[in-house]
Amino acid sequence: MGAPTPTAVVRQGRRRASGALEGEVLAALQRAGTPLTPREVQGTLSGELTYSTVVTILSRLHGKDVLTRTPRGRAYAYAPLTDEAGLAARRMHKVLDGRADREVVLTRFADGLTEEDATLLSRLLAGGAPGTW
Repeated sequence: MGAPTPTAVVRQGRRRASGALEGEVLAALQRAGTPLTPREVQGTLSGELTYSTVVTILSRLHGKDVLTRTPRGRAYAYAPLTDEAGLAARRMHKVLDGRADREVVLTRFADGLTEEDATLLSRLLAGGAPGTW
């Protein structure tokens, strides 16, 4: 097979990974602060994605329990289940839950913390609220 045509090269250069697209759609929903339909999400992204792509991404995020959806007219309106910090915490829990030796995972995680983060984590585990230090 020969070298790709210039058009194919341009298309390949613009293609983004599915995770990046999910991140863009999720960020749009978080900025909105209110549930959005796929068409509304598409509009916030300046039409960069097709309607069907937005629907697919929203469906995937809903399937991953990242979004809620409620009927609105003939479509669904989607909203994030939690903020960015909550999503990061959920990802951390999923990684930990997927490992047989939790102690090793937690030990390696703790070993990689900065001194400030280790101090913060120790305080949180001791039951102190962040604003009370």
